[in-house]
Formats: sequence, structure tokens, C-alpha cells
Amino acid sequence: MRYLIFTDIHGNLESYLALHKLIQKKKIDHYIFLGDLVGYGASPNEIIQKVRALKPLSIIRGNHDKAVCGLDSVQTFNPIAASAIHWTADHIMKKNLDFLNRLKTGPQIINKEIMICHGAPFDEDHYIFGEFDAAEAFEHITTPICFFGHTHFPFVYTKKDPNADAVDGTFMTGNSNEVKIEKGIKYLINPGALGQPRDRSPLSACAIYDSKARKVNFYRMEYDIEEAQRKILKEGLPSPLAERLSLGI
Repeated sequence: MRYLIFTDIHGNLESYLALHKLIQKKKIDHYIFLGDLVGYGASPNEIIQKVRALKPLSIIRGNHDKAVCGLDSVQTFNPIAASAIHWTADHIMKKNLDFLNRLKTGPQIINKEIMICHGAPFDEDHYIFGEFDAAEAFEHITTPICFFGHTHFPFVYTKKDPNADAVDGTFMTGNSNEVKIEKGIKYLINPGALGQPRDRSPLSACAIYDSKARKVNFYRMEYDIEEAQRKILKEGLPSPLAERLSLGI
């Protein structure tokens, strides 16, 4: 089974179009989305419609998805992010808003071997930044692999000894990095953000997990950043939302 894992599109249609090109080159059996379809970008309706069309699809909500629906307060967001939330709520179609409202809360388990969450398995809004956060997350993971998003950083945490607290973390840089999945080791993996990378690389990020070959490959893709920026500015969204795309921050 080949799983495509992606997250944090944030209304960036151009980044999704780059992902679609990758999908056409790879045989994908199951799509996994880890939350935040909307927020920041200028194409929320197009993104929701395209992701909904992927079959079979496992999907959970992110904090921006919740906020657009009114399920979470924008007071927890910085002013620029809150501005994008308000704009999205004003421009999203009702059928797409209803879809966001129906999204499941993480964590969820897929085929008994994969756990998925947006932030952390113990709190969907918690950021996993570093081994300390990962160690707490591993206490709640009941499958060999857990995929998470939210931080916008491609990262792999491993726990080799179930009876020890030691956790190893690896920042995934470059394109098509491969991680072998070994028996007896637990993995906590972030594929990186598709629509708004923050690791100082503007390239879109995703991963493919091959359960038969027991490996995860990380991919980075070029996309039409200038068009995504043009749309943001045309809609009157804050200019930093456009500027950050070319900087990967």
C-alpha cells in the first residue's frame, strides 16, 4: 500500500497543482491529509473541492479549519492569521464550510498501522517542536507510525526502546530523502507543509509511505509562487502572507 501524506495546504492552489503532478507520476493507493485546508491562501474553495475528489481519502481537521467554521476562537491567532481567517470565512462556499464542519478530530487510526493527527496525538492543537514534545507524543501512540502536521517542518522522531524516554529527532532537508521503517521502532513523522513551508525552503513538501517496502520518501516540489502571491495581494489579504511564500518562513 502506497500512502501519500500531505498537510497544511492553507488555501494555496498552486502548491496543490505541483502535488497533482507528483501524483500522476506515482501509484498512490490511499491519500492522507493532516489538516489545515484553509487559512493564509486565496483559494480555499478550489482546495477543498480538489482534496475532496481524492479517493480513498483519510482526512482530519486543523486549527485553521476549525477557526473558519467558528469552532475555535481567532483570539488564539496572530493578527495576520486572524485576518486571513475572517477573509476565508467571508469567501468560502456553504457546501465547503459544511465539509470543514464535518472533518474528524485527530488522532485517527488507519488500517491498524498508522495514527494521524494535526498537532499531537494528545492535543490536536499542540505543536511538536523537539524531542521533549515528541517523547510525550510517543506515550499516546499505539501504532508503529504516527504522521502529524501543524509545525510546517519536515521532521522524523524515533523511539527505539519502549521502556526508555530517549527520542531521536532528524530534520529532513533536500528532496526525496528516504527513511527505512524498522520493526520494533516507533516513528513520529511530519511530511512538511504543502502550501506554506517554514523551514526556509519555499518548495512544497509531502511524503509517500510504502507499507510493503517499509519506507517513507520525502519530496520537495517547485510551484508557481508568484501566482499564489498575486492572488493573495489581489484579494487584499495582508502582504506578509504573500512575501513569506518565497522565503519559506
